[in-house]
Amino acid sequence: MSIYWILFLVALVISAIGWKKFIYFISIGYGFSIAGCAVAVAIKYWAVLTAPTIPLCAILFLYGCRLGGYLLLRELKSASYRKVLAESTKEGNYPFFVTLVIWLACAFLYMAEVCPVAARLDNTALGLSVNDIWAWVGAGIMILGIIVESVADAQKSAAKKKNPNRFVSTGLYRIVRCPNYFGEVIMWTGCLLVCIGASCTWWQWLISALGYVSIVYIMFSGARRLELRQNANYGSDPEYQAYVKKTPILIPLLPIYSVARHEWLRG
Repeated sequence: MSIYWILFLVALVISAIGWKKFIYFISIGYGFSIAGCAVAVAIKYWAVLTAPTIPLCAILFLYGCRLGGYLLLRELKSASYRKVLAESTKEGNYPFFVTLVIWLACAFLYMAEVCPVAARLDNTALGLSVNDIWAWVGAGIMILGIIVESVADAQKSAAKKKNPNRFVSTGLYRIVRCPNYFGEVIMWTGCLLVCIGASCTWWQWLISALGYVSIVYIMFSGARRLELRQNANYGSDPEYQAYVKKTPILIPLLPIYSVARHEWLRG
């Protein structure tokens, strides 16, 4: 069976947890689907794993486990986060057919995100010419993204524990308002670069690009939802108003300070 179908099925099975609670399709189901896909790739191409592709699979696995585990623990420990999940689940009370389509779309997205690494190994197994330089570059950028996201999550948890009623503007949040989402963008940018020098076909590039564009869109959509919630909670706070006017919402140095008015980002 093609590796792409295997990844789709793995993601489909793991993300099926979303049938229990809708938000799990794109939270816990997302993280552990990526981890599961990484394991599937490593098993499928065990015989042709190389120096750079071993860490690539490991990075994807650790990324997925860290994200899924973090979201699961946060739900178990944080009452405010459970409230947000409850609101999201209520909003996601869709008919069966719509939920089915979203489940299938999520599984395809998770397969597409892992596609660059799968394609590189698939082409290696076929004996095609593969250059390892961009695999190492991509791995380094992916690690950077995980570090940024992990540090941002830890800083937010610490700040909220200290003052749960204040927005977070310390640490990485001084530079950008959604550094955890920025870490995601860095992570998947590195993954996409793995396609370079891997003799990828046009359709392998297309699937990989679809995964990348989709996750960037999702990050901006998530930033919009966060902005709307923060505006509702802190909109009357002069300190918050000063903070949002000088701090980019998602990409450091990119002067985009608000996406609340962009309805096309509504996810």
